[in-house]
Amino acid sequence: MADNTITVVGNVTRDPELKFLNSGQAALRLAVAVSRRWQNRQTQEWEEKTSFFDVSSYGPMAENAASSIVKGARVVVTGRMEQRSWETESGEKRNAFEIVADEIAPSLRWATAVVTRTPRAEGGSGYADRPAPARTPEPTTYAFDEEPF
Repeated sequence: MADNTITVVGNVTRDPELKFLNSGQAALRLAVAVSRRWQNRQTQEWEEKTSFFDVSSYGPMAENAASSIVKGARVVVTGRMEQRSWETESGEKRNAFEIVADEIAPSLRWATAVVTRTPRAEGGSGYADRPAPARTPEPTTYAFDEEPF
């Protein structure tokens, strides 16, 4: 069995785009920039390379991410890499690679987050069905500070 799992940590380059498919299911698209920095051994200069990843998500996670994540936020995305192919109106073949997210979360390296559970539809199971804590949490807020350098 082949395993296709990818995890990226980087900054969201634009506000997430939330749309609804004909079926009513939520669909989210966002882009994440991941920078790598190293010191060139010959010149002793610092060099940097940035890679950009398109990310898609569906269902309740798409809606939760759309209301929680903004441009500039540092996020952790785990999912699978998929290739899409299509043909343009002029007959040119095109390919694109994107991460289909299993998880999207704020990075807590330089930020804090307050998590609020969302209610599940009837018939759900798991941790969201447990009774809520005695105190009512604050509304979901994310404070995304700039990197300290």
